[in-house]
Amino acid sequence: NVNPEYTSEIEKDIVRLQTITDRFSKIGSIPTLEKTDIINATQESFDYLKKRSSKLINFEFLAPNELTLVDLNAPLYSWTIENLVKNSIDAMKGKGDIEISITTNLKSAFIRISDTGKGIPKKDFNKIFSPGFTSKRRGWGLGLSLAKRIIEGYHKGRIRVLKSNPSEGTTMEIILYLQND
Repeated sequence: NVNPEYTSEIEKDIVRLQTITDRFSKIGSIPTLEKTDIINATQESFDYLKKRSSKLINFEFLAPNELTLVDLNAPLYSWTIENLVKNSIDAMKGKGDIEISITTNLKSAFIRISDTGKGIPKKDFNKIFSPGFTSKRRGWGLGLSLAKRIIEGYHKGRIRVLKSNPSEGTTMEIILYLQND
């Protein structure tokens, strides 16, 4: 006589743990990339994070309503999005606005994660991607270095701080190349 809602949530947690295990197994090996709609893949990560975050965070997702294919390893990409959003939440101390937007040109998709947090000092823009660098009291400083490896090493894209300042927050940008058939 178990409440079906509990069973459903446990099943979701099991799938989530399988995803995390899958991600760790891909680090250190060359992951398989598949043609994937970057908008749908980003939306899935966005929805997951929005559902599990504080109601004090306002989430907004902006993207064109069109199929946008890139070569992608979806579990590793999702990990990158989650890492960037969780960093944003930390920078906002659990309260503020996060926007994920996707735009495209003829060759690339631009995924931007913006927050209203405390910002990153300009002198740290390049350091934040170095293993061991952290501005947090807790943590090993591996999240952004792994994000860089996933985006630049595996996906041949780019990741960077697009802009940041204390009064407006930070915008991180991922650039991935489109697969036009």
